[in-house]
Amino acid sequence: MKVKKNKWRNFLRKIRFQYRVSVLNENTLEESWHVRLSRFSVFLYASFFILITFFILASIIIYTPLKYYLPGYGSPDDRLEIIGKSMQVDSLLSQMEMQSTYLEVVKGIISGDIEHDSVQMNDTIPLKERAEIMMEKSKAEKEFVERYEAEEKYNLASLAYKEVEKVLVFFKPVKGVISSSFNAQDKIYGISIVTAPREAVVSVLAGTVVYTSYSFTYGWVMHIQHEDNYISIYKHNTQLLKKPGDMVKAGEVIAFTGDETETKSGNHFSFELWKQGKPVNPEEVIIF
Repeated sequence: MKVKKNKWRNFLRKIRFQYRVSVLNENTLEESWHVRLSRFSVFLYASFFILITFFILASIIIYTPLKYYLPGYGSPDDRLEIIGKSMQVDSLLSQMEMQSTYLEVVKGIISGDIEHDSVQMNDTIPLKERAEIMMEKSKAEKEFVERYEAEEKYNLASLAYKEVEKVLVFFKPVKGVISSSFNAQDKIYGISIVTAPREAVVSVLAGTVVYTSYSFTYGWVMHIQHEDNYISIYKHNTQLLKKPGDMVKAGEVIAFTGDETETKSGNHFSFELWKQGKPVNPEEVIIF
């Protein structure tokens, strides 16, 4: 124990031992000034100097634009620009994929690889046939029809009879109240409907989904190709249940509308109907 205490005392004595540092005039060898230092004081002064230097450099780097010159530390504007460019690239890639899928579907429809649904649904039965099913003829009506057909059997006008064009029965795309009507003069080629939150959207006719996309303005959008060159367009959806190439039935749920917490437009739904490249007023062919 005494040996250890002696070593400790010797160590303290050494680090506290004062040294005189003098500066002499070279010509006269007179002492200009001096300072007394110990090993311990030199250590304290050096540590204090290093600490102060560190805080000064750190403050300069943190609170001045010098930090932007450090490797791996870009300016906020540069980072925002990089993020924006990355989002634009992702959006362009998504649009290219959707356009490619759309072109493949259209190509398949034109070449006949993708066929329309050959099964005729109840909702697409012509009005003439539906009327015959729903309204039975009375005995007097049957006799009148038979007598009329017998009289007109050899009438030349009957030979030029042309079959009435088939009329399709459209489903209402969504339940709601029309807030904006069709107006071709103002380039409003569809109708706007106010719906309940997350209302089910259905296909107005049987057909094939040919296009889907998303944008901040219209939300999720879907295009469906139908028979007789009809194309229906559904905008402002919050969720799509079908993808390009899928076959849909008339009245089948294909999407859901949004609500105030999910879309900018709230419970706003837009619907357009086109035939042979021309807009059709949906209120003229669909009962809302």
